[in-house]
Amino acid sequence: MKKVLIINAHQFYDGISSGKLNSAVAELIQQEMAQRGYAVQQTSIEQGYDLQEEVEKHLWADVIVTQSPVYWFGAPWIYKKYLDEVFTAGMMQGCFLDGDGRTRSDPGKQYGTGGKMQGKQHMLSLTWNAPKEAFDDPQQRLLAGKSVDDVMVNYTASYKFCGVEILPSFSCFDVMKNPDIDGDLTRLKQQLAKAFGEVALSALQPNDR
Repeated sequence: MKKVLIINAHQFYDGISSGKLNSAVAELIQQEMAQRGYAVQQTSIEQGYDLQEEVEKHLWADVIVTQSPVYWFGAPWIYKKYLDEVFTAGMMQGCFLDGDGRTRSDPGKQYGTGGKMQGKQHMLSLTWNAPKEAFDDPQQRLLAGKSVDDVMVNYTASYKFCGVEILPSFSCFDVMKNPDIDGDLTRLKQQLAKAFGEVALSALQPNDR
C-alpha cells in the first residue's frame, strides 16, 4: 500500500483567511488519495505537532502534499518554521540527507545531490488571491513571466535538496475577488488523476459511486 502525508499549512487571520477553503481542499485530496488505495496521515501545522513524529511521517510517506494559502507571495511563516525544524532534525539524524552532495576532497560535485529521500514525491496545492493571468506572462508588470512554481521554489527546493521528486503544483486562483471553487475542485481531481491514476471503481464504496 502506498502512503501519503497531507500537510495543512494554513494560518488563521481574522477577516482575511478563516481556513475553510484550505481545509476543504485538503479534505478532497485526502478522499481522492484514499480512494486510490493510499494510506493517509495528516498534519495541521496550526494545531501543533511533535517534531519527531513529523520526521517519521516524512520517512513513512511515498507522497507528501502541502496544502497552503499564499500570503505575500509565500506560504505562512508557520510553514517555513515547520520546514526548518523538520528538515534540520532529519539532517541531524542523517535520515533525510547526507550533506549537500559535495565533500572537501571533491568540492566540485554538484550541490544538492546528497539527498536520501529518492523515490518520494512532493506536491504543492495553493490558494491565491492572484488571478491565473498574473503568471507565465512577460507582459505582467509584477511577476514578469514567472510561473507559480518559480514563485514557490523556496518551499519545493528543501524537498528536492533531499532527493524528493517535485510534481507540478496546483493552484486555486483569484479566490477572493473572482472565485470558481467548483471548477477548482474539478481541476484538482483531474490533476490528481493525471499524477496518481484514475480511481478504480473497485476502490469506491457503494455510497461513493
